[in-house]
Amino acid sequence: MNNFPLAGNTALVTGASRGIGLAIAQRLGQLGARIALCGRHQDTLEAACARLRAEAIDTLALTADVSRGDQVASLVEKTLARFGAIDFLVNNAGIGRFGPVQDFTETDWDTVLDTNLKGVFLVSRAVAPSMLSRGHGHIVNISSLAGKNSFAGGSLYCASKWGLLGLTYCMAEDLRAFGIRVTAICPGSVATEFGHPSSKNVQKMLQPHDVAHAVEMVVTAEPQSFISEVVMRPTQKP
Repeated sequence: MNNFPLAGNTALVTGASRGIGLAIAQRLGQLGARIALCGRHQDTLEAACARLRAEAIDTLALTADVSRGDQVASLVEKTLARFGAIDFLVNNAGIGRFGPVQDFTETDWDTVLDTNLKGVFLVSRAVAPSMLSRGHGHIVNISSLAGKNSFAGGSLYCASKWGLLGLTYCMAEDLRAFGIRVTAICPGSVATEFGHPSSKNVQKMLQPHDVAHAVEMVVTAEPQSFISEVVMRPTQKP
């Protein structure tokens, strides 16, 4: 059995300085991939990078706001300059603002939708040409069960994640003929610092490494097929 099935490949992970993104980056690195970490804050990003390098994972830390097209272009250019290719893109960067819809401002709407939805479009669009030129690649979008269900206080977040699922499925149809796979992963509540107010039992919630395991599963699938969607729930309700 090959313990490093992703050796020689490069993964770009957004929102990778902590939580789900860091767990995904760590797992892909353990599988042999070179990792480009993207985050907005240099200090936490460098700390995450040091953590992976301590495991002998070839890592590049790049600060970028995925909602800014110019910063996304620079992010992808620097990753390609360092590693030569991007084989896996994990669009994980996301934010949440929760509360009654009537209490939100236009700025709140723009902030959530620009990060959670526009950001995925911008990064995927920037990465796609290099994948198309080589005839293979895999884009994994971290969505949420909030992209399938509604709940009080979730109007902005749910809108962004419902939109992300639509974007993911259409991207998959656009790119599958060129050897590029696109997958949506939809976890329930994950025990992170994300900030959704909750009285749930953290020990019963999904953990970041659970999502990382799902990403491992989809990117190591045989090349003649792809898993279009993964829905994740904890064994016990929190």
